[in-house]
Amino acid sequence: MKTKISAFVVLFLMAMGVNAQIDRSKMPEPGPAPKITLEVPGEFELKNGIKVLVVENHKLPRVSYSLTIDNKPITEGKKAGVSSILAAMLGNGTTNISKDEFNEEIDFLGARLGFSAQGGFASSLSKYSDRIIELMADAAINPLLTKEEFEKEKEKLIESIKSNEKSVDAVASRVGSALSYGVNHPRGEFLTEDTVKNIEFGDVLAFYEKYFNPNYAYIVVVGDVDIRDVKKQLKKHFSKWEKAASIDISLPEPQANAQYTQINFVDMPNAVQSNISLTNNVDLKKKDEDYHSVLIANKILGGGFGSYLNMNLREEHGYTYGARSSVGTSRWNASRFTAGAAVRNAVTDSAVVETLKEINRIKTEPVDSKDLANAKAKYVGDFVLALESPQTIARYALDIKLNDLPHDFYTTYLEKINAVSKEDVTRVANKYFKTENARIVVVGKGSEVIENLEKTGIPIKYYDTYAKSVEKPVFEIPIPADMDVTKVLNTYIEKIGGKAKLDNVNSVSMQAEAELQPGVMLNLEMKKTTKNQLLQIVKTPMGAQKQVLDGSAGYSSAGGQKVEMTEDQVKAAQLESSPFPEINYLNGGATLEKIEVFDGQKAYKVNAGENTSIYYSVETGLKIAEVKSSPAGSQTMFFEDYKEVGGILFPFKLSQTFGPRKIAFIIKDLKVNEGVTDADFD
Repeated sequence: MKTKISAFVVLFLMAMGVNAQIDRSKMPEPGPAPKITLEVPGEFELKNGIKVLVVENHKLPRVSYSLTIDNKPITEGKKAGVSSILAAMLGNGTTNISKDEFNEEIDFLGARLGFSAQGGFASSLSKYSDRIIELMADAAINPLLTKEEFEKEKEKLIESIKSNEKSVDAVASRVGSALSYGVNHPRGEFLTEDTVKNIEFGDVLAFYEKYFNPNYAYIVVVGDVDIRDVKKQLKKHFSKWEKAASIDISLPEPQANAQYTQINFVDMPNAVQSNISLTNNVDLKKKDEDYHSVLIANKILGGGFGSYLNMNLREEHGYTYGARSSVGTSRWNASRFTAGAAVRNAVTDSAVVETLKEINRIKTEPVDSKDLANAKAKYVGDFVLALESPQTIARYALDIKLNDLPHDFYTTYLEKINAVSKEDVTRVANKYFKTENARIVVVGKGSEVIENLEKTGIPIKYYDTYAKSVEKPVFEIPIPADMDVTKVLNTYIEKIGGKAKLDNVNSVSMQAEAELQPGVMLNLEMKKTTKNQLLQIVKTPMGAQKQVLDGSAGYSSAGGQKVEMTEDQVKAAQLESSPFPEINYLNGGATLEKIEVFDGQKAYKVNAGENTSIYYSVETGLKIAEVKSSPAGSQTMFFEDYKEVGGILFPFKLSQTFGPRKIAFIIKDLKVNEGVTDADFD
């Protein structure tokens, strides 16, 4: 069964992300930089070395506690994932309180409590402050770490890794970090099924004992409290936490930048878009003199909607929904500059060229005065707005301590932002945006993008999805001499039930639903007949859209508006209306192009006309995907979870891409030769 989800869904998804538009044609006159006066948090230290910062704010009767254990980055090696399992196990009971009782009390108090492998967080109404601190301290000092919970969390982590195997974004993140820092560096190593399977329960206990302790701990308290009460509470509950033996964490140097500009390509045959990320390592700390200039340079290059990259790749060329850049800071010389976007396969090479063009532009051309002023204004506005939150004050105070910043770092922040000159932007762009030593990590469908990437003249190196160097993949797979499009289509028809059974089908009716996000559902109703009749209704929280074809004419309606189909639209809808279009393809119009690896399996690619390619599994013969291409991009429908209805196999999971998103429609009800009348198509 061939299914097409209406473009109305695309409009709905776009509407969900639309913000109110404002007139930006006139830039407001800048005023003087506001004078920043930051409240100084109260401080004290517990006997076990825990440093405490307290920001009193009595506007609301709430309090929050943030625990930070300031260890150096830790390499987990062949047991990468041990910290992830520990983090999942912490905060689920203590040796004094069972898991269920612990979680029930947190819920009863209306509180929040959670942990990572390097800290924790709790919040509640201030009247429950003593109890929430007691629970947080108990969970940190006496965690309930059981073999049973370990096995559950280990299995969940393995399943999570498996679920990301085909995620282009997950692969791009993993490979980019591994190639930049090296797989033996804490910022470059990654989890695999094998590393997680290597982890034993004792490894989690050992990691907790070695690294989760008060040796380098900070607690930040924010809210409706009195510092004297806080001191009594923390002394009472956290002073019991004993220091562990001192450890010297050895931190390797990150891998050197590339010797020359190069494309590091990862072939993902299931990719419907290419993920592009130009990257190079930088040694930038917050206390460096260049810091504020780098912020402004990055804002102009790719840090906002009006940036060089976004205006080029999105607004001028329409390659992507958004292009961005970022520059990280690190006390440990382990940060990166990155610039890139997710783009259509057909323009991958062009996006690479344009990205390099814009970075070289900011390195060689003085920035426009308006762009410089806009970037500064954005930072001033965000900074002043953030100061309304007491959590910001606490975060800044902790930041000063962790990064060894001068005490006036944030009170003079805006002065330093406004002091950045055009010359500063050019200077730091040349220092930190190292296009001449950059890796351009591209994760995409090699069979569609490599030929044009090679034409850029940029050297290409190939890697697998775990950053291991490989030879150039073979993208073309020979088609057997006796194979043609007729055999491919007949094999599919036989696999789903045979032509005799399909000829007895007069109509198909189905109901399906998809979850856009928790609590936000799409509902789809579709009816098709062999008389060129089609009904499709898509219901969203915004309303419903309807498309009807009665055989020779049709219309669509949404929001009370009814629009008759044009002649071309009627022809397109007639192609969509057939329950089994493969029978029509046997009469001509379809061609077998090639065999390629699609979504991790070998598939016959059949050109069905109208810019439509259909993929049939070489192994099973079943239809696995349909790709429709247009100047605006491509949409892919994946066909999965085949089940039998009336002796015929139908896919019960239809996953469709909408730009970078993939939405799975699950069929809840499907009927053959029932539930459909001519009146449905009036």
